[in-house]
Amino acid sequence: MCGRIRFATRGSAVFPHTCVCRHCQKLGGTPVMWWVGFETVTWTGEGGEPTWYETFEGEAKRGFCPTCGSRLAAIDSGIPEIGINVTALDDTSGPDLVPIHASFRDNAVHWLPLVPETEHSTAG
Repeated sequence: MCGRIRFATRGSAVFPHTCVCRHCQKLGGTPVMWWVGFETVTWTGEGGEPTWYETFEGEAKRGFCPTCGSRLAAIDSGIPEIGINVTALDDTSGPDLVPIHASFRDNAVHWLPLVPETEHSTAG
């Protein structure tokens, strides 16, 4: 939001999906978050790398801007790509960003339509 943390991604967008787990709902302050993975992310802005918060010890951490609080990224054990909150991208219109999966469907709010499943995953 403030622009201090900027980044460049390399590689194809991997597994674009929404997540409605309780953790993502609290993290984003919304009923759903929108994620995508990239092989490599290079932090380029004057703010450097995000501040990382370990959400699940030894398993997952989430990156945010310490200046404005924007949620930017995720690193999860066992997943080789770096997760990026799609709304942190400058351009969110690419067809490779359209969600193909919705994680933790049972946690979804009843009034929000879910993403149709076009690809299944063992995650969530």
